[in-house]
Amino acid sequence: MTMIFTRKSLKLLNYRLRCLNPSISSHKRSVQSAANGEAPSVEVNFSNGRNMTFSSGRLARFANGSAVCQMGDTAVMVTAVAKPKPSPGQGFLPLVVDYRLKNAASGRIPMNFMRRELGPSEKEILSARLIDRSLRPLFSKDYRTETQLVCNMLAMDAVHSPDILAINAASMALSLSDIPWNGPIGAVRVGFCDGEVLINPTRRELESSQLDLVVSATKQNLVVMLEGKGNVVLQQDLLKAIKQGTREAQSIIHEIERLQKAYGRQKREVEAPPSVDPELEQAVRSMCEMRLREIFQDAQHDKISRDNAVNEVRSNVIDKVWSSFPDTEPSLIGEQFNQTSRTIFRELIFERGQRCDGRDYDQLRNISCQVDMYKPLHGSALFQRGQTQVFCTVSLDSPESAMKLDSLAALDSGGLKAKNFMLHYEFPPYATGEVGRIGPLGRRELGHGALAERGLLPTLPHDYPFTVRLTSEVLESNGSSSMASVCGGSLALMDAGVPVSAPAAGVAIGLVTKFENEDTKHLQDYRILTDILGIEDYMGDMDMKVAGTRKGFTAIQADLKIPGIPLKVVMESLQKATDAKSKILDIMGEAIREPRKYRKDSWPVSETITVEPHQRSQLIGPSGLHMKRIYLETGATLTASGESNFSLFAPSQAAMDEAKELIEGYMVKERVPDLEFGGIYTAKITELRDTGVMVVLYPSMPPALLHNSQLDQRKIAHPSALNLEVGQEIQVKYFGRDPVSGFMRLSRKVLQGPALGIARSLNKSAGENGA
Repeated sequence: MTMIFTRKSLKLLNYRLRCLNPSISSHKRSVQSAANGEAPSVEVNFSNGRNMTFSSGRLARFANGSAVCQMGDTAVMVTAVAKPKPSPGQGFLPLVVDYRLKNAASGRIPMNFMRRELGPSEKEILSARLIDRSLRPLFSKDYRTETQLVCNMLAMDAVHSPDILAINAASMALSLSDIPWNGPIGAVRVGFCDGEVLINPTRRELESSQLDLVVSATKQNLVVMLEGKGNVVLQQDLLKAIKQGTREAQSIIHEIERLQKAYGRQKREVEAPPSVDPELEQAVRSMCEMRLREIFQDAQHDKISRDNAVNEVRSNVIDKVWSSFPDTEPSLIGEQFNQTSRTIFRELIFERGQRCDGRDYDQLRNISCQVDMYKPLHGSALFQRGQTQVFCTVSLDSPESAMKLDSLAALDSGGLKAKNFMLHYEFPPYATGEVGRIGPLGRRELGHGALAERGLLPTLPHDYPFTVRLTSEVLESNGSSSMASVCGGSLALMDAGVPVSAPAAGVAIGLVTKFENEDTKHLQDYRILTDILGIEDYMGDMDMKVAGTRKGFTAIQADLKIPGIPLKVVMESLQKATDAKSKILDIMGEAIREPRKYRKDSWPVSETITVEPHQRSQLIGPSGLHMKRIYLETGATLTASGESNFSLFAPSQAAMDEAKELIEGYMVKERVPDLEFGGIYTAKITELRDTGVMVVLYPSMPPALLHNSQLDQRKIAHPSALNLEVGQEIQVKYFGRDPVSGFMRLSRKVLQGPALGIARSLNKSAGENGA
């Protein structure tokens, strides 16, 4: 039998043969298997009975890995895509996490001009950083390929937060992909209410919870990342929450590992960096070791002098080694010098029992505090810790100045429509002696400001009548400027008279470790460092920032460079932070111990005015004219806060007094006398017109027209014919109001006959005249 193939049928046959070829890439095989209906799904059960569902293989199949994590009616899809090869000369891991809250996922339409999602919001940037910090420690140090994680909100309810689901979906997507990653990890949100630990609490439960903590952990109860805020949580309660969260995360890790073994793709081989000649390595170490040890043991060095000395050694070593190894790239020699420098720095910490600036492991740097820097400021403070210097200012304004939140941000914040406390963190380039561009707010500044804000917010009163803006300007930086912002911000708030519940302080804890091998469970030795320098942060393995009052914790953030640390190290670090926090608060108390009691001339004032409902229009004025006039003349703002209450905010006491005088003038209302039909009244001429004269019967009356035809029994063409003048008083008779126009009907000519009655004068106070 003869078969005839057309060109189209040959192409189709060739395509099918390629699909059936067992040598095709694993990526195409995974797409084909998913197309055949293979969609693995597992359910994770937590100790409190709540469930989290994972699925993969049905959506976004062109990505290297994709996963959907769902809890309740909130579902998040995360895709992981990496380029085939790293870019030449790439010296770090270019990991990008894109996290976007979509209005369509919650059945809403964006209320901006374009009616679509625009740039990332503050919440989205902070959530992206949360995911990045949970995943980055588990990438190999030699992996330099550009990798992107995209978190796509499929559906959002008003019960469960999507950020935790995004972390777990990202963990599963990376685990199932061919991207080299030493995961998986599991993440849970932990709350604490009435002595009970809540795992993945709902939004309503979080409103009454003392703690909102995110715990990311990997196998064998190793903590990878901590991020949380609390309402002055006791140390033992925080430790209990961390332990419980780490245990619950193991259930997620177990299920992801099970899926990875059954459906995961084979991992790529990590391209090792160019091998270094042992002779070159030895040459670099022999030429720099003694000089670097001398630099790192000299406590007289500060940040600038130490960096200059190390850079001088680097340049000298690169030049001399390159002359001996001319075939080696200078960048490779420089990289080897950096590794040697890091090794020597860490070795000295274990050998000497001291740090590079001569301090012990638990010793704080020298601290100085100053408040009330400038008179025009509502509150100000300068906090200096070593070579970290922060200038904080507090501005108090009316409740109308609060930051309005969009619908999604309000949903995430538990229904809060506006923020009346804001901390803005600024880190200019001169803070590190560099030249740079001062432009839009960066992700780092946003994250540091949010951390400091979380550390101070629980100390502020809920019913404070002002909107508070705290600005933290970093003037010098050599480690932990965000925690210095907490200390300086607390001082500035007390200087501004804000009735905080207690002073707050913050400190950064570092860690230097030794491992027997690459597996983190074989931790051989470690040193915990209190109040770390910038170089200790760069050379070390952990940066744990802890803020709180003397009683408990208000904020915590722990970032690691190693793939997890045991719970024992976490507990010891928190204890070191508690001890350091108490010492810092003692030093801060020497500058100011409690909120300032006496008033500053620059402080604003606020009062509540009670106005009867029928007088609201009288105070507001036509089209808000009275309120606008009060603001323009005094700078005071008047805001309705209820049916019969108005909030009056003034920038100073003098402005408040002037505004109250204007309000009293608007509220004084002369009683309008009741005019009797047929009554005779004395009228005062206010204006002469061609058609007649304008008269008033009482002082607050709008002028009414007395027509020429009603001025005299004779016919006149102009009022001047009767020698009438402005200010002259005449007698008129009142005949009610016109039923159509509502104008008064007055007549003078009817009084020119025999006397009909006694004229009544209404020019006296309204209380002396009546109907």
